[in-house]
Amino acid sequence: MTAPVSLQKALWRGFTMKCPNCGQGHLFGRFLKVVDNCEVCCEDYTPQRADDLPAYLVIAVVGHLVVPALLAVEIAYSPPAWLELLIWLPVTGLSALILLQPVKGAIVGLQWQKGMHGFEAGSRRRDREAPDGVTPVPHLASKELVS
Repeated sequence: MTAPVSLQKALWRGFTMKCPNCGQGHLFGRFLKVVDNCEVCCEDYTPQRADDLPAYLVIAVVGHLVVPALLAVEIAYSPPAWLELLIWLPVTGLSALILLQPVKGAIVGLQWQKGMHGFEAGSRRRDREAPDGVTPVPHLASKELVS
């Protein structure tokens, strides 16, 4: 039996693109394609529904980092527009591409740990298998909590 995985650990494992359950298997088969099952622990990831949330979060984070930097450079140096485009378009595009897969992994880790969408059955199974002396934490999406 394994100890329950905390939310922080599940998010970190997802962000590092590893299986939120075991932390060893690869979470992605291709760039943004989540594997159906972990090759190490066989955890099922077909229920994940990250949809547009990772892209939205990446846009918000990159925008909040790039725009102030762009404005600071503009105020301090006033470079020509072509030079700013030459600098900031690649910085923005590469930052978004680099962050997109880890953020999607973190969202999948969040869904998995909280038992969201189709992960309810696996969440209930993990709660039943919790080692003695450990009280399972109820999940927000669990149907048992709904009166």
